[in-house]
Amino acid sequence: MRVLIVSAPMLGHVFPLVPLGRALAEAGHEVLVATAAEALRVRESGLAVHDALPGYRFGPIAARMLLRHPLLSRAQLAGTTDPRGVGILFGAVNDRMADGVVAVARRWRPDLVVYEPLAVAGALAAAGIGVPAVLHETTLFGGPSLVAATASRLGDALRRHPVGDLPPPAAVLTIAPASVAGTRDGWPMRAVPYGADQPLPGWLTEQPSRARVLVSRSTVPQPGPDRLMRRVIDAAGPVDADFVLIRPDRRAAARRYPPNVRATDWLPLPAALAVSTAIVHHGGAGSTLAALHAGVPQLVVRGAGDRRHNAELVAVRGAGLAVDDREISTAVLDRLLDDPALARAAQQVSAEVAAMPAPADLVPRLTELILSQR
Repeated sequence: MRVLIVSAPMLGHVFPLVPLGRALAEAGHEVLVATAAEALRVRESGLAVHDALPGYRFGPIAARMLLRHPLLSRAQLAGTTDPRGVGILFGAVNDRMADGVVAVARRWRPDLVVYEPLAVAGALAAAGIGVPAVLHETTLFGGPSLVAATASRLGDALRRHPVGDLPPPAAVLTIAPASVAGTRDGWPMRAVPYGADQPLPGWLTEQPSRARVLVSRSTVPQPGPDRLMRRVIDAAGPVDADFVLIRPDRRAAARRYPPNVRATDWLPLPAALAVSTAIVHHGGAGSTLAALHAGVPQLVVRGAGDRRHNAELVAVRGAGLAVDDREISTAVLDRLLDDPALARAAQQVSAEVAAMPAPADLVPRLTELILSQR
């Protein structure tokens, strides 16, 4: 059987889909990922990839949203808006992607389409060729609400490819641990972090003599200065731990580091978390879920989009701390490492995630779904 996986054209959207894609391929199904731009890197996972929007650039679409919806854009940047802002932005992205996704679906004729919440072009393509579509959540936000917000902005694509209203998904794969995000309808599935299969540098595999803290920032360019790493550099010196800055931005890279701070290039985050004590990060869903999977306490910096939401969920669960970047201090870093309640809650959530069905466990259910819909 053939399965088309559709993702928005960003790494943070496509990487969470890799474990299920691989599980399907290992079970003998043909798998094709339709995405664009930087997300085409997913071909490094071994999955076949189709460029659904050659030459795509995210910047111009984001700039148009800032100009046309300034109040909503400001709220989105502050992380204080509902999914409407996401819907406007990714509705435009999907409108651009729709023709390419529909074309490959018609040509390749999949038996099933799997799409993430901000890639509703996948649902459109599935409806157009009459096959079931499954929604694969990738964040701590409820997927159906993001789909509804994005689909409501698909006007031109729906006129070009008329299918009426987009049908609801045949199933929803929900990955958020219930103790963090609440119980959701759907088929639970463990969020298995994907780290591009890159090995760790040798020095990082050595047994550390004291606590090790990863410091990670977003892969998505942000408006304004990125102060997260500079705040950590300023506060880390007195802390009894080693800090590893992953891909520091230009300004942070130019700073003089205290002896316990070291910079590195891209790291496979899941593997790095396995040999670390804690993480400081920007609040992206991928980093948040990877830390929950690894069972390490996290210091989450509130930010744009869903990042404030993710930070607050982690803090309420007790598996980490939520702060604004200006609040990063030596005392906060000490608490991240020394508070036993944070470590205990992080381990509890990790055990909860481990008890969820693995992606491979969902393959038989998806196969049954395909057969039942024929």
